[in-house]
Amino acid sequence: MNSPLTGAPGGPVVLDPHTLPSDDNVNPYTFCVELKGSQWFLQKGKMIAYYGQIEFNGIGHGRFDRLLRTSFHSPLHASDWVVAEGSGKMLLADRAFDVNSFDLEEGNLTIRAGNLLAYQPTLALKQSIVPGFLTLIGTGKFVAASNGPVVFMEPPIRVDPQALVGWADCPSPCHHYDHGYMAGVLGGLRAMTGIGGASGEEHQFEFVGAGTVLLQSTELLMADQAVGAVGGAAGQNAGVPGGGQHGQQGAAPRLPGQLGDLQRRFGL
Repeated sequence: MNSPLTGAPGGPVVLDPHTLPSDDNVNPYTFCVELKGSQWFLQKGKMIAYYGQIEFNGIGHGRFDRLLRTSFHSPLHASDWVVAEGSGKMLLADRAFDVNSFDLEEGNLTIRAGNLLAYQPTLALKQSIVPGFLTLIGTGKFVAASNGPVVFMEPPIRVDPQALVGWADCPSPCHHYDHGYMAGVLGGLRAMTGIGGASGEEHQFEFVGAGTVLLQSTELLMADQAVGAVGGAAGQNAGVPGGGQHGQQGAAPRLPGQLGDLQRRFGL
């Protein structure tokens, strides 16, 4: 007897451990990592399912001291990451954002912290001097999410901070402000108070030198979400793009111009 899911022509493809890909995309929004008695670093809340015998341990777990000395150097983000270890296949996703893997070969890539889902321990992760970004150094594979497909650009280039995913093998960017924005009275008022915001036409990140800049094909950042959080009832912020302000229910409204608003406007 045919399953109701597979009996009809053109029905969904049902996968199992043997038909899942190895270290490749299942679809544009899901990536499959195969562990063969090996380890991966994984951001909390990004594993949606797995087959096999896989354990997940926090960064502070004692027996991973040697691994951390070589592969994880970001105390600010330590509570957001775990080590996946064992044998099997695990599926990674992030709220139906585009997910892709990238290979570094003796490279140096800086990426927005919220976009990085997982990486092999052959890479070393460090905190970037740019707030909100992490740097991967070495040779290996990592998995990242983006709000829309990633576009690769060559410097020199100026980028809307909201569209920036990261940059590889080039110096960190500097801020660039449009002359009219700097000189105009209204521009100055917006800069001090936050009223009216700042668009990519007024403020950009400027990249120079050799390397590659990674952009997502939208000006909407991936909304931050507490790791492992589950969306609330209707009307509450469920951590999805465009889902409203992120924060606790009943919290006092944020006034324009506060530090958090400056960070968001600057893409940090």
